[in-house]
Parts: sequence; structure tokens; C-alpha cells
Amino acid sequence: MAKKDAPPRWDRRMQQRLARGEAAALGELYDRFASLVHGLAHRVLGNERAADGITREVFAHVWEHPDTYDPRQGPLRTWVATLTHRLAVQRLRATETAALAAEGHGSTEELESKVRHASVAARADYIVQSMPAPLRAALELAYFQRRDYRQTAVDLGVTEDEARRRLRLGLQLLSTAHDAGAPGAPPGYGGAA
Repeated sequence: MAKKDAPPRWDRRMQQRLARGEAAALGELYDRFASLVHGLAHRVLGNERAADGITREVFAHVWEHPDTYDPRQGPLRTWVATLTHRLAVQRLRATETAALAAEGHGSTEELESKVRHASVAARADYIVQSMPAPLRAALELAYFQRRDYRQTAVDLGVTEDEARRRLRLGLQLLSTAHDAGAPGAPPGYGGAA
């Protein structure tokens, strides 16, 4: 599971260390965010090899351009997720456009629909990974194990009211995945990236 967002002070220190060229800082950043980056890229592209390539591109960009991150704009995690999404969508558009030209069938509307679908799925993944662990645990029980709120309450050792509250809040957060400017979604995280 992804760690809780780093405090802004950590973000600023990490940026400073990267700017000084500390390889250990890149290693720490990779350890913290590699699964997020790879998961988002894979969700958009649907291809392991392409997701590996995007992961390399993201961390290369962070290493070469740490100054492009502005801590005042939000957490480093969000910046990395936004960068990942942008690069993955660019790759998806390029590969799909090339396939469209080579095969001669399909349309740009179908391509944009595919990009929008991939973007919503990636935002949903980001939201789930970013939500507090108690909400995520309740949703996982309800969705993957088909538990109702009563069974979820028993499994989590909480009251039924608390289980309902966690499920409701988790679903409300998740419902924002369709909104390009969704709370909890990185800025500029829309399908038109």
C-alpha cells in the first residue's frame, strides 16, 4: 500500500537534495513513489513494458529537472503522479495515433474516448491509493470480498454506523474520479492532458 503523503517539509528537503545531485535522494524518492508511478502508467497504457518505460522517464525527469516542482503548488506525490499521467497519456496518444494511421480504421473520437477512459481509471487508482487506510480497508472489503456494511463492521471491529460512514466517504471520494478537477486528484489530471 502507498504511504501517506509526505509532509511539505519533506517535499522541500527532497527537492533541495535532488537539486544538489544527491543520488541517495533519487533512490529514496524511487522507493517511495515507484509503485505509484508504475501503477498509474500501467493503468493508462495497459502494457507492462510501456509502464516500465514511463517509470524510467518520470524518474529521469525528476532527476534532471527537480526545479520544476513547486512545493507551494502541492505535495511532491501529486506532482509525480501528474507528471506520470501526462507522460502516459502522451505515449497512449502517440501509439494509438500510429496504430490508427497504420490500420486505417478507427477514429480520433475513439482515440479520445480511450484516453478519457484510461484517465478516469488512473484517477480512481490514485484516489484509492491516497485515501486514508480505514476508508480503503472498508471499500476493499465491500468490493473485493462482497461484504455489506454489517459484515464490514464485524471484519473491521467497528460499529455499523462507523462502517457505513467509512463506505460512504470512500465512495464519495471515488466518485470524483470522473471530474477532471476532482478533489484528491492531481491538478491537470484530466483526460485532455
